[in-house]
Amino acid sequence: MLYLAEFHWGWVAAAAFIGLLTGWVGTVHRGGGLAKRTLQWSALALVVAIACAVGRVVPGRFGYWLDLGLLLFAAYIVGCALGAWLRDLLIADHRSAP
Repeated sequence: MLYLAEFHWGWVAAAAFIGLLTGWVGTVHRGGGLAKRTLQWSALALVVAIACAVGRVVPGRFGYWLDLGLLLFAAYIVGCALGAWLRDLLIADHRSAP
């Protein structure tokens, strides 16, 4: 993973920046969200992908792409969390004022 982060640092930074923007904008509109069953299946797919990457089940080019995809996804999620946190920290919510 360190090789991926070093070699693809520009793409990782771009994924984190896009996540930052998404986290900043995504807190403005509170949608209905996803169904519980959809979230469970997505979490299961993510756990299986991480297990395959850690166990090196997928060899060659497809394993490399799996590792790279998981790294970019992690950078995006961290960027989303950071963007939402920064928006909450920097932008005051005036609706709660009397």
